[in-house]
Amino acid sequence: MLPPFSCSTALGFKAFLCISIYIYTDGLTGSMGWGDLGVFGEPSKETPNLDQMASEGMLFLDFYTANPLCSPSRAALLTGRLPVRNGFYTTNAHARNAYTPQDIVGGIPDSELLLPELLKKAGYISKIIGKWHLGHRPQFHPLNHGFDEWFGSPNCHFGPFDNRALPNIPLYRDWEMIGRYYEDFKIDLKTGEANLTQIYLQEALDFISKQQASQQPFFLYWAIDATHAPVYASKQFLGSSQRGLYGDAVREIDDSIGKILKHLQKLGISENTFVFFTSDNGAALISAPEQGGSNGRFLCGKQTTFEGGMREPAIAWWPGHIPAGGVSHQLGNVMDLFTTSLSLAGLQPPSDRQIDGINLLPAILQGKLIDRPIFYYRGNEMMAVRVGLYKAHYWTWSNSWEEYSKGIDFCPGQNVSGVTTHTQEEHTTLPLVFHLGRDPGEKYPLSFASNEYQRAMEQISVIVQQHKVTMVPGEPQLNVCDKAVMNWSPPGCEKLGKCLKPPKSDPKKCFWPH
Repeated sequence: MLPPFSCSTALGFKAFLCISIYIYTDGLTGSMGWGDLGVFGEPSKETPNLDQMASEGMLFLDFYTANPLCSPSRAALLTGRLPVRNGFYTTNAHARNAYTPQDIVGGIPDSELLLPELLKKAGYISKIIGKWHLGHRPQFHPLNHGFDEWFGSPNCHFGPFDNRALPNIPLYRDWEMIGRYYEDFKIDLKTGEANLTQIYLQEALDFISKQQASQQPFFLYWAIDATHAPVYASKQFLGSSQRGLYGDAVREIDDSIGKILKHLQKLGISENTFVFFTSDNGAALISAPEQGGSNGRFLCGKQTTFEGGMREPAIAWWPGHIPAGGVSHQLGNVMDLFTTSLSLAGLQPPSDRQIDGINLLPAILQGKLIDRPIFYYRGNEMMAVRVGLYKAHYWTWSNSWEEYSKGIDFCPGQNVSGVTTHTQEEHTTLPLVFHLGRDPGEKYPLSFASNEYQRAMEQISVIVQQHKVTMVPGEPQLNVCDKAVMNWSPPGCEKLGKCLKPPKSDPKKCFWPH
């Protein structure tokens, strides 16, 4: 007898099933943006499966990530906690984005309780397919943090490397590596061809079939990364999009999601499956248009706490439960998927720690609107907060003049004087306030002297004060880097003859320019 729900997830897509499925789109330099889906207005209309998913389920227009960069947002998704609480931030410099490159020493702390660990209490089997990105050292392995199966990589698919200065990134099946990117799992940087999305799709279909056959509730976290630079797509999708290689990758992801949903229907378990699709951060405009996506009308992109960096495409799908064609203005966050998943499984969130995610089921199933703020963090700093339709910026920063002068532009063609600043500007005395209903592009701050500004700040100030009083930051995990901890000799390398000799340990403070 299946419990009422289950989950699985993927690229910019999250989902739950009696079995649960989350689909998470990825990118350090190429995440899927709010404007990449036809249902959100992308003019080429090349996402028919996601558009159909939205027509059969519920579209969230005001859904956010917990951080404008990949690793912290994933840590938030799986813990239900802001990165500044779960340790996925840095104190090496003020308000800097940090993640988990190969030389990072830290990772997800043992003290954090991840969603798959908790779902075990309800009998769930959990699998992650794709990028983990919460630490690559043995103690941070996903099977040490609740997952039962893993097929994918611990880091981004950067490379190829020479295996002397830097090792190529490994791919794992469960506890052991089965090869390395560019050596055993090819990515052609000239053409963009790679078969990884097809491999990840088959892994998802096989896992779902296996669990259905054994009447086993499951959680699938499908965290593919084809839209992360270097962008890739399989041969059958190359050249198929009007949008170039990035569009090819989006089309393949869309096709894969369609196949997953049809598979659930074929197995007769779609009405017992909650599926959620979203992204880990906004599109990386620095690599657009060939290797980056679109954030629609929103300001800037990945790495920033403007709307383009943190507002995400989001779709909930659960036939027979979610009314078809629903559109929600509920303020949502990836952290809510943690609490919502537990509720679907009949579990309560941990009571011994602050959980930032809320249960979205009243919004999804009953159309209710839950009053809650959205906090925009960049590293160790709360940059902004949204309350209702008002967003107050306490700090503004795109990136430094030094980085900008090198051609690194997170807001190409979108300079807004006094807003997209290249120095860190503090506004804590008089925050910049925007009405996101009238001004979703954050171009026209309210006048400080206006009654509207005063009324908005009266409400916002109380919420920010309460938040800061209760904030207890976790031990920062992204401060120390050491080339000796790279993927030189992952578990299983002996069997493959792929062990490499690490350099002498030389731990240093990581440098985070953004």
